[in-house]
Amino acid sequence: MFKDYNFFIIYFLVINVVTFLAFAIDKVNAAARKNRVRNITLLGLAFFGGSIGALSAMYTLRHKTRKAYYYIGIPLMIIMQVTVVLLFLCP
Repeated sequence: MFKDYNFFIIYFLVINVVTFLAFAIDKVNAAARKNRVRNITLLGLAFFGGSIGALSAMYTLRHKTRKAYYYIGIPLMIIMQVTVVLLFLCP
């Protein structure tokens, strides 16, 4: 069933790793008081498929867990993405 969707599986793996790394870079830069990754970039990566990477980074790195648009928005993005994938896979 999933062999027809190899591109999407690879895409979701890559975007989630990139999103996790973006959160990690932002965390390191925040601690060093250097230039931060913009919120729109972090949220955009999560919106375009990296929400699982974002949520795992938030709680693994303890970063952005107090911001409502992260601790509410990221789980909502996961629900949206799962819904879209299920609608796409189940005609």
